[in-house]
Amino acid sequence: MRETLKATLVLEDGAQFYGKSFGYESPTAGEVVFNTAMTGYPESLTDPSYEGQILVTTYPILGNYGVPPHREKNSVSEYYESDKIHCKAIIAQDYSWEHSHWQADRSLSDWLKAERVPGVYGIDTRALTKHLRDCGSMLGKIVIDGCDDLDFYDPNKENLVAKVSCRSVEEYGCGDKVVVLVDCGVKHNIIRCLTRRGVKVVRVPWDYDFTSIPYDGLFISNGPGNPDMVDVTVGNIRKAMEVKKPICGICMGNQLLAKAAGAQTYKLPYGHRSHNQPVMRMGTDNCYITSQNHGFAVKTET
Repeated sequence: MRETLKATLVLEDGAQFYGKSFGYESPTAGEVVFNTAMTGYPESLTDPSYEGQILVTTYPILGNYGVPPHREKNSVSEYYESDKIHCKAIIAQDYSWEHSHWQADRSLSDWLKAERVPGVYGIDTRALTKHLRDCGSMLGKIVIDGCDDLDFYDPNKENLVAKVSCRSVEEYGCGDKVVVLVDCGVKHNIIRCLTRRGVKVVRVPWDYDFTSIPYDGLFISNGPGNPDMVDVTVGNIRKAMEVKKPICGICMGNQLLAKAAGAQTYKLPYGHRSHNQPVMRMGTDNCYITSQNHGFAVKTET
């Protein structure tokens, strides 16, 4: 019989969910959100957009295919979305202690312990997800038996973009065209996708005045937290809009681009986080299945 410590998820409204630990055995706190994807936990855990959040997976099993090795190609992680885990913790209904995948070099549990990130299984994640869906994403903390308790932590009260952005200008790939990538918490796959298309990517910190350097296109990345905390980037985007060069914003980047154009943003009740979000193209009958991860949105009326 495998021995595991008891773990309790405590929500700010007083609700408690009981499970067992399979990751790093230490208490933690953050915003509790749910993701409805069936696969992709290595990518989700390392996505900077999850900074400060406790991730609940609705798919009933976790860890069955382990995790791939840390390997870089052209200075970018080959399998992960950043160089570390950004989630405060991960919660599943069941955990597979035996993993099987040709790329796996260790278990999810071993990876979590190495990065000092708690993992909890044995929780009724269907009931937990329905609670979050009805009440909205809320603050929570994980308490491990035998460990000290801790206070709730609200990640949306600090500038998370500044926390996860790069600290200096970095360059990737080569080509005749130059794309400036404003790093608000960029996923490495964005860099991989851009360089595969034969462009030189110049990655700059969130508060860098990129209007002072020559470029052919501007890309504003995804990122965590409240877009109202990132006014410096909005000011630089507003200056870039006057240059009339191509601009693409995704997730946080889309929200910052909208703010630069005069729109407002708001916090969604529980956000959109998964690989299976249906989106309809307005004016047509075409529907697409999309990958999304955002807790804020643009107010359409603004």
